[in-house]
Amino acid sequence: MEWNFLTAEELMAALRAGEVTSTELTDGAIARIERDDKAVNAICVPDFERARAAARDADKARARGEDRPLLGIPVTVKESYNIAGLPTTWGIPLHRNYLPAEDAVQVSRLKGAGAVVLGKTNVPLGLQDVQSFNEIYGTTNNPWDHARTAGGSSGGSAAALACGFGALSIGSDIGGSLRTPAHFCGVYAHKPTLGLAATRGMVPPPAPALPVELDLAVVGPMARSARDLALLFDIMAGPDPLTLGVAHDLRLPPARHERLGDFRVLVLDDHPLIPTGSAVRAGVNRVADALADAGARVERHSPLLPSLTEAAVIYTRLLFSYSAARFPVDMYEQLRTHAAGLSADDRSLEAERLRGTVLSHRDWIEANDLRELHRHGWRQVFAEFDAVVCPVTPTPAFPHDHNPDLMGRRIAIDGVEYPYLDQLVWAGLATMPGLPATAVPAGRSPEGLPVGVQLIGPMFEDRTPLRLAELLEPKLGGFQAPR
Repeated sequence: MEWNFLTAEELMAALRAGEVTSTELTDGAIARIERDDKAVNAICVPDFERARAAARDADKARARGEDRPLLGIPVTVKESYNIAGLPTTWGIPLHRNYLPAEDAVQVSRLKGAGAVVLGKTNVPLGLQDVQSFNEIYGTTNNPWDHARTAGGSSGGSAAALACGFGALSIGSDIGGSLRTPAHFCGVYAHKPTLGLAATRGMVPPPAPALPVELDLAVVGPMARSARDLALLFDIMAGPDPLTLGVAHDLRLPPARHERLGDFRVLVLDDHPLIPTGSAVRAGVNRVADALADAGARVERHSPLLPSLTEAAVIYTRLLFSYSAARFPVDMYEQLRTHAAGLSADDRSLEAERLRGTVLSHRDWIEANDLRELHRHGWRQVFAEFDAVVCPVTPTPAFPHDHNPDLMGRRIAIDGVEYPYLDQLVWAGLATMPGLPATAVPAGRSPEGLPVGVQLIGPMFEDRTPLRLAELLEPKLGGFQAPR
């Protein structure tokens, strides 16, 4: 029996029925990694000895009659999460030997649910790229085409899932870092509502693992099926027990509908600041057609939708303010000088990125106020619609580009080049206001590359896009292993 590509749900059923042991599943996953990962480089920090021990413990626990949601299931974890005894580097050479003393809260939740952690997955330098490569661990290749990226910053996790290296993985997202790799590799991912899943221990080295409230950034699940995604989301969701968890119990509303035909969906495939490539547009249309065929209400326009241009500007300023907050003083001063030289008429995203890196607190407050207006606009959208379907990025996976100057890179969309980081505008549509978004496979490009879309839902109604993903899965074909 080939177990490596089955879903976690299927594996749990087999474990409960006594058809397989966790030891067998873990040994099979390790054998596959040792055989296939040399070409992909998804697993950057293997932890096979402890994984085998955890699998033996899971089998003993099951023999005693225990049962937990993931008891005995092999999984992987993004390198940026602290795991006691393993390095956490974020791909930064200076910290290649940093060893945290305790597990991140989400790693603890995985282990508490019975999961067997196979190891850590690769990331870009500082988690700040749409690709996954760094000086310490090298480059993660797309399982469908090794000359292309698996995405970033959770690229190692997406590639691992596509290759059958564990049934589930956990990642993080601020610029599409869950959704873009899922889209590029043909798997599922969910960016939760901002603040819904505790982030303690998903922290750059050597910073202490404190229960801080992050702006824009979230942690979330990745899987090979929509049902697995919802299963792992339920394990991850909930406040930090050191802060809000003292007083709050999480109780999310159910999905708005249980039938595909009952959904009201707004479909977007055009952005005013960057074109959508033909392969991605075809994927969006495929989802729209599946919804319409099932009897769902599908609209292409709404006067309620907040300005996509303004949303991209607000997101860009907040994102780059966040990313540059700890830049060295001399670098910050140089950037401030460059920003002061910008023309007031320059409203390009390149200019907004520079403005964002040196945003004053006064200007951040102004941007945050505009974000609140957009959040209110989205409340009005979701009074009329249940979900928004749109691209994750404008293209399928692109060829590796290791130019150290991110601002100088370009991305080709149907043969025309655009600034590399402009592709983040679709990810920012959900990130800026803190909305939940589920990335789902939606077919293949003419070159045979995976194409995904994102399903954006109302704040704190994560079960709605997750359920929509599950209902769409049989119509869209779901996960397919690379050929």
